[in-house]
Amino acid sequence: MFLAKVEGSVVSTKKDANMSGRKLLLVRPMLVDEKDPTRFRPGVNTIVAVDSVGAGVGELVMFCQGSSARLAPGLKSAPVDAVIIGIVDSVDVLGRQIYSAKD
Repeated sequence: MFLAKVEGSVVSTKKDANMSGRKLLLVRPMLVDEKDPTRFRPGVNTIVAVDSVGAGVGELVMFCQGSSARLAPGLKSAPVDAVIIGIVDSVDVLGRQIYSAKD
């Protein structure tokens, strides 16, 4: 599993039939900064992920990729490589909270 920030959405009217009705979001992985572990730093890439939990732009989410993504409910036959599986409430690193959805 990975953490990412939802940066936008993707609309595709023509797609594989198994993807019909699926919400697609653009996410950017968020990494704990190795120089300052009290902060996140954004990854360099963006990923299109199927939203299985009702996430929205600006939220910090958990996502998985590869064969694990198809284990999410209803996605076994869908050609997906990434799926959002949770919306993050908080993140603690080294005993310090570095993210809270309430802030």
